[in-house]
Amino acid sequence: MEHYLSRLQSQMAAHWDKLALCDYGKKGITFGELAKEIARLHLLFEHLGIQKGDKVAISARNQARWAVTFLALNTYEAVAVPILADFTPDNICRLVTHSEAVALFTDPDMWQKLSIELMPITKRVLSVADASPLYMQPGDEEIFSALDRLFTEKYPHGFSIADVNYPTNNDKELVVINYTSGTSSDPKGVMLRYECFSANTTYGQKMCPSTPDDSLLSILPMAHMFGMAFELIYPLCGGGTAVYFLGRTPSPSVLTAAMQKVQPYMFIAVPMVFEKIYFKKLKPVAEKPAMKVLLHIPGIKNILYGKMCKAVNESFGGKVRYYIMGGAAVNPEVEKFFRAMKLQFTVGYGMTEAAPLLAYSDWREFKLRSCGKAMDFVSLRIDSEDPVTVPGEIQAKGLNIFSGYYKNDEATRNSFTPDGWFNTGDIGTIDEAGNVYIKGRSKSMILSSNGQNIYPEEIESIINVQPYVAESLAVGRGDKVVALVYLDPDAVKEANLTAEDQSDLSEVILRNVNAVLPKYSQLAQVEIKAEPFLKTPKMSIKRYLYK
Repeated sequence: MEHYLSRLQSQMAAHWDKLALCDYGKKGITFGELAKEIARLHLLFEHLGIQKGDKVAISARNQARWAVTFLALNTYEAVAVPILADFTPDNICRLVTHSEAVALFTDPDMWQKLSIELMPITKRVLSVADASPLYMQPGDEEIFSALDRLFTEKYPHGFSIADVNYPTNNDKELVVINYTSGTSSDPKGVMLRYECFSANTTYGQKMCPSTPDDSLLSILPMAHMFGMAFELIYPLCGGGTAVYFLGRTPSPSVLTAAMQKVQPYMFIAVPMVFEKIYFKKLKPVAEKPAMKVLLHIPGIKNILYGKMCKAVNESFGGKVRYYIMGGAAVNPEVEKFFRAMKLQFTVGYGMTEAAPLLAYSDWREFKLRSCGKAMDFVSLRIDSEDPVTVPGEIQAKGLNIFSGYYKNDEATRNSFTPDGWFNTGDIGTIDEAGNVYIKGRSKSMILSSNGQNIYPEEIESIINVQPYVAESLAVGRGDKVVALVYLDPDAVKEANLTAEDQSDLSEVILRNVNAVLPKYSQLAQVEIKAEPFLKTPKMSIKRYLYK
């Protein structure tokens, strides 16, 4: 397994003048410029007294300079603490303090909302855009003003690839503390080692190799593990691939335009993105009477599916080789249709504690309803007497599994079995071929009055294919299961549904869903919600808010 910083150094040497990072629509940064900016930050860290192992937080919007800062911390062997910019100012301050960060990189406008009084350990706050000081200590001003001179003195003949030498004898050392939530009173800072990222990068380049001709459009939050690992570290440290950052969450029109411009080789998103494409674009076409007939005629159906697949690919820029879904269950109807189209999609399984991958399969081998097989560097097992047929908690062990939760010994102890396996909190099975099937989260599982385990995600997959349904939650109330449903406002408007119609729709949904559910998990009621469900930054519904 090659160290990811060794990979980064190799890519810099091979592609010195090639674009590495770019804010969409702006001038980019070459691999050579990236190396120089990293060296410049190293010099600044040194003169500010930041030591190896010191924690430095980053809470800022997605941008190329976020990546520069993060990689500078990695290569300096300081511990990066990425914090989602979507967290509230108070929670950002709380996590900066909990992590014991001696410095914070943020956006100037975000800094206006933060309070240094709530971050007593933090001695400096710097702009992520250019490392200029937003808050500093006495004497720091001289260091910032002298940085250009100090850099010239250190590299009198100019900075070149010969000056790049990143550390790689640190596999077991801490590189990142990543917080899974900003709202808990008992923060869980996931402690990840250098080898966690090396394992994921090596596996990623093996399964989805990238090339210097490839580009990637980053839309996931960099402070979220999937974005950090697979929209930054893996492509940049693998194939000399250029990474473009969209910044704020884009509108559909902006995203479409960016896809056409960047032409990414890979697209990673939550299932909801793909489900919208199916329900709004593909299904209406496929359900036209004439099309229904044609899609049952051998030969002709392949041509029609092929045209739909081509249309989807062209909408994403025409060069996508891998569509990867993760973060939630995929609607079975959507999966089946995409498979018929021969769309090059797969579903992966991961979490922050695995940095992030646990299971994956190439789209050519991916088995529907699964989320792939255990990756090379991790072993998975099911806490069940029969892992193939009886669901149990999924447990993991491997190079990519985190070391524990920062300053939270109780949570760490509770997360590992006595023999050292990590309890993922997910319930699932593994078939004889090694394919992993997730039933749901152990915390969201509903226990019926007769002792049956009810997995709300399975019920929701049936609800979500009902007409006019945008999203749903199945919750337990006493000994009953109730569905909370948010209707698609565009579909409701197009059909001119009145408030009375929508009320009647709840009965229709109840009838249709219960017709296919086993008796023990049938719904007692369907409630229509007026607003979309509140979500996490990775677009998972905040289940704990709804009962």
